[in-house]
Amino acid sequence: MTVHITHAGIEDAGTIATMVGELLHDIIAAVNDKTFGFHHADTVDRARAWMKEGLYTVLLARLENQPIGFLALYESYALYTEGTYGTIPEFYVRSPYRSQGIGTALLAEARQIGQQRWWKRLEVTTPPLPQFDRTLSFYQRNGFAISGGRKLKLLL
Repeated sequence: MTVHITHAGIEDAGTIATMVGELLHDIIAAVNDKTFGFHHADTVDRARAWMKEGLYTVLLARLENQPIGFLALYESYALYTEGTYGTIPEFYVRSPYRSQGIGTALLAEARQIGQQRWWKRLEVTTPPLPQFDRTLSFYQRNGFAISGGRKLKLLL
């Protein structure tokens, strides 16, 4: 099994949006609450616009030219990080391909991008719920450390 990780292009926006929908479906099923709204066409439009503007970098994992996972990155700023850093807003590997090193390979590529951009760190959020213990363990095995509290949102 040879997995290829590439930088997604604007032409991949539909594929990325489809996998974002799958990711959100998995989260909603895990927490048994419709936490997110999802509109495929709007997600495609946002992905295209952000990638075109260079605001959103997506790494795409493919097996025999079939998309099997992705990791998205954007540059963030905070005084507490002592400089710019990368945020991973979405990260997903399709279920049949999990626990095969694909997520680790996507993270390794994200680290290289972060180092090339002189980011101080990468940050990712996973819900502090038992349903996501496996996800938390994955991140910790890949060098992430818990650094704060819960992620909160306020809809505007």
